[in-house]
Amino acid sequence: MYRIENDLLGDLEVPVDVYYGIQTQRAIDNFNISGIKLYQFPEFIKALAYVKWAAAETNFELGLLDEKLKTAIVAAAKEVVEGKFDKEFPVDMIQGGAGTSTNMNINEVLANRALELMGYQKGDYQYCSPNDHVNLSQSTNDAYPTAIKLGIINSKAVLIQHLSPLIDSFRKKGVEFKNVLKMGRTQLQDAVPMTLGQEFEAFAANLEEEIERLTQNSNLFLEINMGATAIGTGINAAPGYAKLCAENLKKITGLAFVSAPNLIEATPDTGSYVIYSSALKRMAIKISKICNDLRLLSSGPRCGFNEINLPAMQPGSSIMPGKVNPVIPEVMNQICYRVIGNDLTVTMAAEAGQLQLNVMEPVLTFSILESMQLLINGMDTLRMKCIDGITANVEHCYEMVINSIGIVTALNPYIGYKNSTKIAKEALETGRSVYHLVLEHNILTKEQLDDILNPENMLAPKNVV
Repeated sequence: MYRIENDLLGDLEVPVDVYYGIQTQRAIDNFNISGIKLYQFPEFIKALAYVKWAAAETNFELGLLDEKLKTAIVAAAKEVVEGKFDKEFPVDMIQGGAGTSTNMNINEVLANRALELMGYQKGDYQYCSPNDHVNLSQSTNDAYPTAIKLGIINSKAVLIQHLSPLIDSFRKKGVEFKNVLKMGRTQLQDAVPMTLGQEFEAFAANLEEEIERLTQNSNLFLEINMGATAIGTGINAAPGYAKLCAENLKKITGLAFVSAPNLIEATPDTGSYVIYSSALKRMAIKISKICNDLRLLSSGPRCGFNEINLPAMQPGSSIMPGKVNPVIPEVMNQICYRVIGNDLTVTMAAEAGQLQLNVMEPVLTFSILESMQLLINGMDTLRMKCIDGITANVEHCYEMVINSIGIVTALNPYIGYKNSTKIAKEALETGRSVYHLVLEHNILTKEQLDDILNPENMLAPKNVV
């Protein structure tokens, strides 16, 4: 069953029961590109609804929209915010038209739901029009980027909700492994002793910095261009609309939105997306580095570092019996590579802006939202299927410390650089341990040596008397 709707290109059949209309249907027909639909990003849909809600309130306050229409549009927007109509947003995330298809998708859904609430049939746009009423005083060029910014801010909050437990998991392992002595390494060579707990606590601290960075960078999205309409001149918007709409959006969302001081500058500007995407890239690089470390530390089990054991998640080979691979860090690495690639897409899309508009915002938006969703899914997987189940090979870690050349660094303040070099060289040439060579050459007594090599004396600054 279909209803017939028409636009400047003519008539088109639209499924009778759907809330979207003809322009959404054209987008469905035209843009079968990524296979990733708007409904897969519910925070973005909510953001679109909030923007239209704020616009309706503003138009009513300025005397441009009667109370009945305003009430119906706001009620419909609230239902969209609640997630009742997510499946009514089937447009592809990558689309031509600078986001017009997405903007009209929300306009049509709200118009048709408002019509129902007022007792009319879907498509009876003379009573509530997607363009004349829902999109009143707006253009895609101000409503769409404002929704993008709100959607990213809300998605950022979700991202941090998933990052924080991952940090906590690393920190718990830091406490669990606080007494596990091991060798630290620089340039993949033995360095000086540390604890496995210190290593995992460093992972936690490294990622904790990203919460502040993501929050700080997302604050740039609080400056919006509602009221700019087509290019920033505010054509077809009433005087005072821009600031009042920002205030209404602030009131509705609880976020400190402000109207951009120069709407012509703000309309094509995508600098805030670039810097936020760079924060996602930075976080991805850090997580990927940590996963590289986990893979190295668990390598073996007989011919690698073998300091930690990652949970065995699946058989590792179709030909090598008994092999188990670090599949969870591996998949997290690949997620991070995708995020890094998405950042390049954001960079190129931002650079592609021309004159008074950047028409590449759809792929820019998709890239940022996809990066956040991938990180959310990946961090949950990394935490639950890897970090929480890591165990330490305590004795093996300790044996590597005792047999390493690296502990000679701890002796350097006591026996001097020349003696330390001599002992290190002999240990390398003979394969004997530094510990036994120091005793054999009567450089220190066993009591002195044991005290110096006490883990507590090697893991932090200490005065040498």
